[in-house]
Amino acid sequence: MNQRNFRKERIGIVVSNKMNKTIIVVNNRKIKHHIYKKFTNKITKYYVHDETNMSNEGDIVRIMETRPLSKNKRWRLVETIVKAK
Repeated sequence: MNQRNFRKERIGIVVSNKMNKTIIVVNNRKIKHHIYKKFTNKITKYYVHDETNMSNEGDIVRIMETRPLSKNKRWRLVETIVKAK
């Protein structure tokens, strides 16, 4: 019996919704340098499939990994956690 692994999930902020059915989500992390012990910010941008075009800039959303949907899109929108004001 072959079981699939769980899909990765991320929480991030929507920074762009200009494309049709696509949003760009940014995930900020703090990484500690292994020698200098200084924290630096690491920013990762995800192209996310938003079927209903409901997300706006500033929303905090949960995204999930999926099969490749286009050249850059490998994530899909699961839910909107906090709507932007």
